[in-house]
Amino acid sequence: MTAILPQAPTHEPTTPTAEDSPRARTGIVMLNMGGPATLDEVEPFLLRLFADREIITLPVQDWLGPFIARRRAPKVRKLYDAIGGGSPIRTWTEAQGAAMCARLDVLHPEQAPHKFYIAFRYTTPFADDALHEMAADGVERAIAFTQYPQWSCTTTGSSLNDLWRAVERTGLADRFDWSIIDRWYDNPGFHDAMAERVREGLAQYPAEERDQVLLLFSAHSIPAYVVERGDAYPQEVAASVEAVMQRLGHQHPFLLTWQSEVGPLQWLGPSTEATIKRLARNGTTNALVVAIAFTSDHIETLSELDIEYGELAHSLGMTGYKRAPALNDLPTFTDALADVVSRHCTSGERHSARYEMRCPGCTNAACRGVPAARADRSSIPPAVSTAGARWAPLRGAGEG
Repeated sequence: MTAILPQAPTHEPTTPTAEDSPRARTGIVMLNMGGPATLDEVEPFLLRLFADREIITLPVQDWLGPFIARRRAPKVRKLYDAIGGGSPIRTWTEAQGAAMCARLDVLHPEQAPHKFYIAFRYTTPFADDALHEMAADGVERAIAFTQYPQWSCTTTGSSLNDLWRAVERTGLADRFDWSIIDRWYDNPGFHDAMAERVREGLAQYPAEERDQVLLLFSAHSIPAYVVERGDAYPQEVAASVEAVMQRLGHQHPFLLTWQSEVGPLQWLGPSTEATIKRLARNGTTNALVVAIAFTSDHIETLSELDIEYGELAHSLGMTGYKRAPALNDLPTFTDALADVVSRHCTSGERHSARYEMRCPGCTNAACRGVPAARADRSSIPPAVSTAGARWAPLRGAGEG
């Protein structure tokens, strides 16, 4: 059954007294896939990932999924061990959420207190945890806020579906007045923060070499068939890159590449790895990688970009291969997160205009619209389903 955005409560809100004043009036649910914080969490994380038919479709999945997850776990554990013993994505998300909400309390005191809630897909805290905490805190307005700036059915779409299933599963469908931030690739503050981090990355090079540094924007790839059916992700990533380059005055050569592809499927390219090899063969020495679709450090930045591709680049003679710092808790970025939410709240919109659009090449029956049984909620769009997707992130980590 298609997951439906819950209907706004029909009762009139009451003015809270001192005794029952909410600990949070506005709840902001920060959606992401998450990552194992410790080595012991790696295998459970992979088991959940490979059991998710919205992301990975396998024959006899109930058997093959756990088999693959357990077989990959030792290798993935080594990768996490090499970056400090676990993913820092929850730590960074908490720092971002706290700074965002502090800023929102100033911008919108009428909606305060604001509180963030984390809803990860494959590790705690899950969507159910967030919803129960929101109910206990007295949240009235709830905002589902994807932490992927650019929309894709494989990321934001599947995360929203997971949230709506949790809403129905917990019996809290009528508890909150929901709205959705389903993309924010065009937010000026986001572009400013990215440009600031690029400048920090460029400062790592000698002044006499800086102007000739190639900017290598890298984003998580998606399977070609997802692109062919009309997924908005490539266009939105490209738009983000162009906005950042405008802030940098287009003073550097740049490329957009795609990382983390795995398996026999055809993926959106060119791949970051293949591009590094070609650049090295062509004599490029200095290349600054910019993780344009990731908002914090995690396995894809710390392991794949820094260690794996760094070693590859240096082995091929690209001695000036470096990476711009991730956004993490950069104040410019946490202010941008608050700005995204602020613009959303003042717009009065439930979601972006594109949220209701179905990919032109979609063949998934779950995306066809609101079921007849939910006709009374026809003004609220169905969550975009990605059932049947066959996306398996590199290393089985899939944090970003």
